[in-house]
Amino acid sequence: MQSSRILIVDDERVIADSLAAIFENQGYAARAAYSAEQALEIVAQWPPRLAILDVILPGMSGIDLAILIKSSYPDVAVMLISGQLATTELAESAAQLGHQLTIHAKPIPIPDLLANVSQLLAAQ
Repeated sequence: MQSSRILIVDDERVIADSLAAIFENQGYAARAAYSAEQALEIVAQWPPRLAILDVILPGMSGIDLAILIKSSYPDVAVMLISGQLATTELAESAAQLGHQLTIHAKPIPIPDLLANVSQLLAAQ
């Protein structure tokens, strides 16, 4: 079911795969991607309802990826995660999106992540 699809994008494979497994165990359909380019390929074939994106990715940043996803797939909710949360670049880029953007600092306690994802999906 498309309404329960979650894409996790993180170049740290252990994080992406672990989060995908956690969401699968909670009844979501989840896929992991390890780069922005791989994520764009997945989104084109398997549009998620939510994309959880690491801000720091090799090549294209998670912020730029969020802008691309939202411009092509406006119904996909985006959540950014970052180990370096408070940066001017992040704040400026998020403002360019023109929509509500949820940003969480790594590491994210799993119960908090699940609650935030549930709230974000319910708000759509």
